[in-house]
This record gives sequence, C-alpha cells and structure tokens, in this order.
Amino acid sequence: MTDQDVKAKARPGTPLQVRPPSRRVALTIGGLLAAALLVGQSVKIIPAGYVGVVFSALSGVKSGVLQEGIHFLVPFVDRVNLYDARLQEVTLAHTVSDGDEGAIRARSKEGLDITADVTVQFRIDRNKAAILHKELGRNYLQTVIRPQVRSKVRDSIGQFSAADIISTERRAVEASITGALRQVFERNNLVLDSVLLRELRIPDSIAKAIEQKQAAEQQVAVERNRLQQANISAQRAVVEAEGAAKASVAKARGEAEALSLRGRALRENPQLIQLTVAEKLAPGIQTVMLPSDGNFLLDVANLTKPKSGN
Repeated sequence: MTDQDVKAKARPGTPLQVRPPSRRVALTIGGLLAAALLVGQSVKIIPAGYVGVVFSALSGVKSGVLQEGIHFLVPFVDRVNLYDARLQEVTLAHTVSDGDEGAIRARSKEGLDITADVTVQFRIDRNKAAILHKELGRNYLQTVIRPQVRSKVRDSIGQFSAADIISTERRAVEASITGALRQVFERNNLVLDSVLLRELRIPDSIAKAIEQKQAAEQQVAVERNRLQQANISAQRAVVEAEGAAKASVAKARGEAEALSLRGRALRENPQLIQLTVAEKLAPGIQTVMLPSDGNFLLDVANLTKPKSGN
C-alpha cells in the first residue's frame, strides 16, 4: 500500500479508489482461458450413430475414421467433419417436392408412359467415410443418389411391358432396380439397404385396355381347361369301353373253350349224355329205366364210380 493510499484512507470523506487487478491475476485468468480453448480444440466427442472424418491443415483428409466416443486432436490443426451413419432414405414421389419433379417418369418396353413413386433406403459405409468425404463430400444425396435412382428406375422399367409391370412382374422390376443401384452405391462408398416401389401409375385408358385383355386371356384359359377336362373324360370313356370289350371277348372265348372241351368229352364218352339226363331227372336215383326202344338199363352208380387205373 502506497503513502497516497494511506493518506486517502486516513482522510475522512475522501472516496475509496478501487485498485486495478495485478498483472499476476490477469495472467492467471488468461492462462485458464487459453487452457480451456486448447482443451476444446483438442477434444472431440463423436455422438451415437455418427462417424468423424478428420481434416488436417497440414496433411489434408486423414484415412482413419473416428467412431463414437471421445477423441483427442491436434488443436488448431485438425478439424472433424461429422457424417450420419444411420439408416437414411430418399423418396421420389408425386407428393414430394424435389426441384422440377418428384415422381420418376419412365416408359415401358412398348413406349407407354409410366410414373413411379420410389423410396430408397441406404447408409454410408462407416469404414470408408473418409473416402466419401474426399470424393463426394456432404452433398452426395444430390450428386449421386437422386440422379442415379432416377436413371436406374427408368432403365429397369424400360425392360418390361406395362401389363407385366402392373401385374406379375412388379418384384422383378424391384430386383432389377436394386441390382443396378447396388453397384453404383458400392462404387461411391454407400450401402444400399432396399428399394421400395411405392406406386406405379399408367394412363387410365391403357390400364382399362390391359384389364380387358387380361380378362379375355383368363376366359380363354378357363375354356381351354374345360376342353382338356372333356378330352380327359372322353379318353376315360374310350378306355372303359375298350376294357369292357376285351372283357366280353375274354368271356366269350372262355365260354367257347368250355363248350369245346365239353363237346369233346361227350364225343369221347357217350355215356355222359345218359348221366346228364339222369341227373336232370332225379339226382338221387341210382338206376334209371329208359323207354323200351332204348334196349338197356342205365346204372348211374357205375357211371359215377371212378375207373380203376385213372
């Protein structure tokens, strides 16, 4: 404390003068601020779902990628660019404003106008985010994804007819678009998750004509099926008739052979005729007296007795 301070303090009614802070205090405060700034420049937190790409003022984009968590950098030299690595989607539809057009307008194989609403789900390749940043930057949605989706959708739709696109080949169109886009995305360090054809629209007059054609084709198919069933029934009847005829022939042949065998037996054994007559007259009679002009008695017992040596 100086003499002037003592005098000012000793004099009553003199206003108290505030002494400015000393140089040591100012240096301390300045040091703390510098340390806080240094720490803020050297520590970077990568939030969940993101990756960080480091740009160095000395060497450019570093090849390594910062994953989620705390990372230490070279202060005032390194700068971190954050990229969202979560699942993203882009929708091109008539209800979404996208510059001069929303939905994708294409032409079918026969040249008919088709409008497609498409949603593409994708994500960046986490391990190649540094290459993505160096080659495309943050604007990859406008420079790659949207134009490539439009191009590949048009190319794929042009491979199919309108009738197939709106009826049986919808999944084939999706598969064609997916295969073409996956190659493009891989070349640009992106990962394609799925392609969803939300809606395919064609002119009402064309849709009505296609429906009528499909209805006619279905009717033809029904009639063809009925004809095939009728042919099968006719063939079944022919087979049954042939079977019945063969059975009749076999039965007649069997009866003829039986008659032939019976006639031969009667020729070889005339007495069998007498036996048959006797059996018809009375099965229990052992001796039969025939009319006087027969000149003999028929002994049934002897006829039915087996011959010795046979």
